[in-house]
Amino acid sequence: MAQMQTAGADPTKMGIGRAIAVLTSGGDAQGMNAAVRATVRVGLYTGAKVFFVHEGYQGLVDGGDNIRPATWESVSMMLQLGGTVIGSARCKDFQTREGRIKAAYNLVKRGITNLCVIGGDGSLTGANLFRTEWSGLLGDLVSKGKITGDEAKSASHLNIVGMVGSIDNDFCGTDMTIGTDSALHRIMEVVDSITTTAQSHQRAFILEVMGRHCGYLALVTALACGADWVFIPEMPPDDGWEEHLCRRLMETRNRGSRLNVIIVAEGAMGRDGKPITCDQIKELVSKRLGYDTRATILGHVQRGGTPSAFDRILGSRMGVEAVMALLEATPDTPACVVSLSGNQAVRLPLMECVQVTKDVTVAMKEGRYDDAVKLRGRSFENNWNTYKLLAHVHLPETKSNINVAILNVGAPCAGMNAAVRAAVRIGIIQGHNMLAVHDGFEGLAQGKIEPINWNSVGGWTGKGGSVLGTKRVLPAKHIEEISLNIAKHNIHALVIIGGFEAFSGGLELVQARQKYEELCIPMVVIPATVSNNVPGSDFSIGADTALNTITSTCDRIKQSAAGTKRRVFIIETMGGYCGYLATMSGLAAGADAAYIYEDKFGIRDLEANVEHLVEKMKTTVKRGLILRNENCNANYTTDFIFNLYSEEGKGIFDCRKNVLGHMQQGGTPTPFDRNFATKMGAKSVLWLTEKLKECYRHGRIFANSADSACVLGMKKRGLMFQALAELKEETDFEHRIPKTEWWLKLRPILKILAKYKISLDTTEHAHMEHIISKRGPVALSGKMKE
Repeated sequence: MAQMQTAGADPTKMGIGRAIAVLTSGGDAQGMNAAVRATVRVGLYTGAKVFFVHEGYQGLVDGGDNIRPATWESVSMMLQLGGTVIGSARCKDFQTREGRIKAAYNLVKRGITNLCVIGGDGSLTGANLFRTEWSGLLGDLVSKGKITGDEAKSASHLNIVGMVGSIDNDFCGTDMTIGTDSALHRIMEVVDSITTTAQSHQRAFILEVMGRHCGYLALVTALACGADWVFIPEMPPDDGWEEHLCRRLMETRNRGSRLNVIIVAEGAMGRDGKPITCDQIKELVSKRLGYDTRATILGHVQRGGTPSAFDRILGSRMGVEAVMALLEATPDTPACVVSLSGNQAVRLPLMECVQVTKDVTVAMKEGRYDDAVKLRGRSFENNWNTYKLLAHVHLPETKSNINVAILNVGAPCAGMNAAVRAAVRIGIIQGHNMLAVHDGFEGLAQGKIEPINWNSVGGWTGKGGSVLGTKRVLPAKHIEEISLNIAKHNIHALVIIGGFEAFSGGLELVQARQKYEELCIPMVVIPATVSNNVPGSDFSIGADTALNTITSTCDRIKQSAAGTKRRVFIIETMGGYCGYLATMSGLAAGADAAYIYEDKFGIRDLEANVEHLVEKMKTTVKRGLILRNENCNANYTTDFIFNLYSEEGKGIFDCRKNVLGHMQQGGTPTPFDRNFATKMGAKSVLWLTEKLKECYRHGRIFANSADSACVLGMKKRGLMFQALAELKEETDFEHRIPKTEWWLKLRPILKILAKYKISLDTTEHAHMEHIISKRGPVALSGKMKE
């Protein structure tokens, strides 16, 4: 069994004769249920037996009815529930050797030697201790006559895999822990609500968010709502911060803002190690400045509610990876944690992650705050740097005399305004004049161009749609007028925020450079579209918001279907020819199938899907959910599929159809989209500033090299710039999609979780990566280099 990775190993037989137990421990987090569901279903798919352990480690110690066999149906309708359905408890007994002996006995008697633990760092450390003691515990049980020698022999080794479920995002080595994104959703809902009342009364608001000793939630909240100040434990404010804070609040008011927002992490402290509390700040602000000040402590609201689409997909992907890691583990592999780095599943040695997590605490205790921020990982550090740029405003004395124009192109999506805000403010901080172009390339041709200042973008992070206005018009037919306006308004650089039209429009401008010298200026395209179909980026701004909209709609529809029984819903999603939304919302909502253009299907497939649903109706789960991308097939339309299912399902199930339409482009941006857009907007202008320095010759700007017109995108593990001209080769222009799409490899997971016996390609699995480098504790090699 040791060598699982043999060529042609059948994944549906990998787990035969093995038993896996899954438990959730420690504080609950939204998305734990998605992880439990995926672990159970993938475990069963591999032929393994799977057990629930109820009430965390307490259930493991108490045994009996707490450890029950899990079935396919027993995890149905779990995906959209917050918290953990199998219960979690803080357990004193498991911390004693006596307790662990009982737990070992309960596992051995059921033939369970694979344990999947979903919890925080404490829970995972406990699991590792259990594993290291395992043979000793078995020895004790044998000598006490509790188990036989043969039982001990067949259970000689315990495999452990951890998934980090914690809203705090305090576990090193993982970009996002399960529950963090959902907690941010809860926090942003509150911040948005508070902002409206604060603006009515010109108040200062202080918000305390959770996170124990980690400032992640506070930091991202501050970035996503444009807070005036954030207090985080990793980076306490300098001595004398009271003066500085009051000065900054006054500056914000003097610039015309009607409200102040201060975010406080619950673990916030001063350089002296003493806690900084909401009340303390409230007293300071109301006494020194006389502002009407209110404090709100969010508390357990942050742990509650339905998991976001991101957390459901994260939980599901981690569940799949966890089962594979358990079944591929040997006595020599260290206990591992499965996690996400960028959008890649990775396996990391559990104890290394725990070590680095402890190193952060030590660094904070010793006052090495820069190290603490670095040890938290790259994503934390990027957030901190962007926050510093946007919050510590020192407007330059001298102007650069550079004019940067910003436009929105294509269909509107949530998060565009956040990108515009960040770009405008970073530009102003760098001394540039910022210009807003209304109505896309058409507006650029018609001269709808005006200056945009610091205040005009205030409060834009939380606004949906596009305030600048956006059009699908491409520039090719208007090149003459566009180049005249670029000359007239003396535009030195362009920020183009939008979807596929922004990309192809940018290319048209680059191609026209030979003829029009005015177009020889640096340009950057920021992908923003619900479809997520822009070449050069794994994610586009707006897709996360659309995904959440579709997912919550599917939840409601599933609820309706569960009430009526024997009902199948067919739902049409947007996305052009790109199947991203259909596939990802299929994963997040627990769909039975998702029809997309990239994954060709024919009448045999449709037939197989109908038969699959007929079988499903014989179980206790009497409902179906089918997603169809709007352009997946010209002949198999939504109506066709609806009619086919209705006819074939006669007497077994009835069908309903829903076309979701433009609601997918609306709504307030999710925390992910606000944060992503803010970082992209900031980074694009910093890049343009460098490019402008390179292209400045003989008193003017001249840029005609390929790398002076780029797409800024998220690739695997970081933000990067790629030349428009180079990306041309990687693009299918007819269908407006990139030729390779990373998320297609998630489609087998969707099918396996819907109970299809398909073959999962196990060759491309995450290998164990190390996060502690040889050069010393600070450089997290696995995360930094890739």
